[in-house]
Amino acid sequence: MPDEKENNVQHFIDLIKKSRRGKLKIYIGMSAGVGKTYRMLQEARSLLKNGIDVKIGYIETHNRKETHELLEGLPVVPRRKLFYKGKELEELDVQAVINLHPEIVIVDELAHTNIEGSKNSKRWQDVMEILDAGINVISAINIQHIESLNAEVKEITGIEVAERVPDSVLQQADEVVNIDLTADELITRLKEGKIYPPDKVAISLKNFFQGERILQLRELALKEVASQVERKIETELPRSSYMKQERFLACSSSNHEIAKKVIRKTARLASYYNSKWAVLYVQTPKEAGDKIGLASQRHLINNFKLATELGAEVIKAKHNNIAKAILETTEQKGITTICIGKPHLSLMNVILNTAIFNQLLNKLSAADIDIVILS
Repeated sequence: MPDEKENNVQHFIDLIKKSRRGKLKIYIGMSAGVGKTYRMLQEARSLLKNGIDVKIGYIETHNRKETHELLEGLPVVPRRKLFYKGKELEELDVQAVINLHPEIVIVDELAHTNIEGSKNSKRWQDVMEILDAGINVISAINIQHIESLNAEVKEITGIEVAERVPDSVLQQADEVVNIDLTADELITRLKEGKIYPPDKVAISLKNFFQGERILQLRELALKEVASQVERKIETELPRSSYMKQERFLACSSSNHEIAKKVIRKTARLASYYNSKWAVLYVQTPKEAGDKIGLASQRHLINNFKLATELGAEVIKAKHNNIAKAILETTEQKGITTICIGKPHLSLMNVILNTAIFNQLLNKLSAADIDIVILS
């Protein structure tokens, strides 16, 4: 039984690594200006007062007077300086943090994109490296930067946020805390010049900082933290043997926009149920590599990458019958819920036009497997 022995050894190694890994605490806010950085600095002061070795790895005060005052006197790890396009810029110095090895390091702006040429392209990857070195991290993020919420945020704000963090990063957090303000309190802070300089206040009130938008983002933030707490409880408390273990399958197609929505929404469902999930792409003879354009191939690869970042297993199957491929995958992977796009999808049309569709429905019904149509 060599495979079983190898799996047992790997499991033990994983347990050791997990026990040595640092703990991660994340502050979530509905927008800029709610007080995430301020709260992290308050916590750093309190920890320092209690004899904990805490250092500031990277903090962005945005020239806010109250925040800047809290930073004074705290031990700061010097930033890494580098030139980019003729300008001297600063980044978090990951190696310096690891070398100093404080008990806790404060790292702001988790969704930040590092300067080109950095070891890691994203700051959240820097944080993972610091955690792997056994250092505890306190960080912060706004709700609009969470990958699976990208489409919802765009619907609310009309803006597609470029800097995003995979949901798996939040799922690894040992503690997630929501920094909450009412819409009125946030707008008051903006008008008082506590978020942006005076010349940016008027345009901010017309765009992002509208009451209705803030309320919707606030609701997203509250829901996200609630689901993280629920997941933590489910993970730490033993699951009853009679409880059904959910497993989701997102059915992807070469229609990249709809496929992206299906992937993100299935990720949210899987995250809520704290369950494993997979993305299935069935390549029919019509969609062979030499029959679809390079742009479509690139979009497919990007969607596979997105699914992987969100924690899915990506399954690519070559089959001339999509419905049959779905059925086979469902049986092989123990799927409990299949997620597909709206009925006008080409994927759905293909399924409906096959004789096996009724057989698929009957088998799914008999096996107590649900189909969810995502809009």
